[in-house]
Amino acid sequence: MVTTPISTPAPTLAPALYRCAIAHVRTAPLRYALRHRTYMWLVDPDRLPELPRALRPLARFDPRDHFSGEHPTVRAGLDAFLAGHGVRLDGGRVVMLTHARVFGYVFNPLTVYWCHGPDGTVRCVVAEVHNTYGERHCYLLRPDASGTAEVGKEFYVSPFFPVDGRYRMRLPAPGERLDLTVHLEREGGRPFTATVRGARHEARTGTLLRLALRRPWSTLAVSAAIRLHGIRLYLRGLPVRPRPEHRTPNHRENAA
Repeated sequence: MVTTPISTPAPTLAPALYRCAIAHVRTAPLRYALRHRTYMWLVDPDRLPELPRALRPLARFDPRDHFSGEHPTVRAGLDAFLAGHGVRLDGGRVVMLTHARVFGYVFNPLTVYWCHGPDGTVRCVVAEVHNTYGERHCYLLRPDASGTAEVGKEFYVSPFFPVDGRYRMRLPAPGERLDLTVHLEREGGRPFTATVRGARHEARTGTLLRLALRRPWSTLAVSAAIRLHGIRLYLRGLPVRPRPEHRTPNHRENAA
């Protein structure tokens, strides 16, 4: 099997793959947990990986899948979002954790951008959230030294929670291990926690092939699992909360 590294156009952050376990734990109004496995990419959006032609269907990073979907590159979409919140990176590097399109499809429950200034310090973190209704929303975070930040919930994700409460997110920059935690905090407690745990692997062709063979249609499986667990919760009597209107400018479908 070919195991050559997947290249980038210039010296920069080496792209990496994380073999991940994603868990959702619900404690109220009833207890329920789900866990699934997938893999994610850590990349520099200014210099996205260049895959051998035969592997390109296994990983495509499309700017349509992020922010408004109308910008020519992912970095341009990020910069426009940050500018709208009065943030400038002044050319600083961005590190992006995301799912890539596989055979033209992607579902990205959470994409994280660690945004640095020219001196290499983290100026902010952006958490981009997608729901299963084809909508997306971005949160601008100012993490403390531990990578933890709080922000009010503004986006409908689960049909069983209203749009209220706050998120407490722990999003330390990935190293050899990936360790992300998102708590939903509402009056009276913490009814929902999501975690992403993973191990870093060099982005080599052999590694990508092994992960793709083990988890074919990886993000489609994640999307299907979320819907299946939603049906189970509904059948157990959990009431569905009305979904408010949420507009994403120039939104396009996830399927190519």
